[in-house]
Amino acid sequence: MRAADRERLIVDEAIRFFAERGFEGQTRELAKRVGVAHSVIYRHFPSKEALIERVYQEVYLSRWSQDWAPLIRDRSQPLQARLTSFYLDYVARVFEYNWVRIFIFSGMKSFGITGRYLDLVRREIIEPAAIELRHELQLPDTQAQPLGSREAEMFWGLHGRIFYLAIRKFIYETPVPADLEQTVRDAILLFMDGARLALPRLLQERDPRGAL
Repeated sequence: MRAADRERLIVDEAIRFFAERGFEGQTRELAKRVGVAHSVIYRHFPSKEALIERVYQEVYLSRWSQDWAPLIRDRSQPLQARLTSFYLDYVARVFEYNWVRIFIFSGMKSFGITGRYLDLVRREIIEPAAIELRHELQLPDTQAQPLGSREAEMFWGLHGRIFYLAIRKFIYETPVPADLEQTVRDAILLFMDGARLALPRLLQERDPRGAL
């Protein structure tokens, strides 16, 4: 087998292996599943951490669409439509056994995958969406009033509500709605209705330190 093909085989099997066993799984066991000597894995990856980094690139970065951030900022359409388009595509890309389980295992073992990915979500989706909500509701921009943590938490709540469907399916192995598209649309509709009422009041409130 060519080296490139062997490396591809190792990565593919590592994704399945870590999704099933978590990062407690040993590379020696992974080698048995691949059908190679343990030392062969370390010819391609100098450490277990390097292999996990490759898994992160394959499972997470490869599924991150470069269209998502521009979509959130596209003021040619209402924010509700933008959020709906984003989350429908997001669900289609990430609601997958390996993606969800590796994400959860990483969070428990502190390999950094979860934190790095959520930081990407915050920068590219959560904070821009909060800014766009202000614009749509004709509220003060962030130069007049900096973005506050409570605003970001509103959007994290929406994100968490939708992602929880994947947790139910792939972690708890409990039923989820058959029509995920309608469930996503309902979640965004309810969020936007609530945000229109809550955000103007929220911006008028400050905690004792002067932050939102």
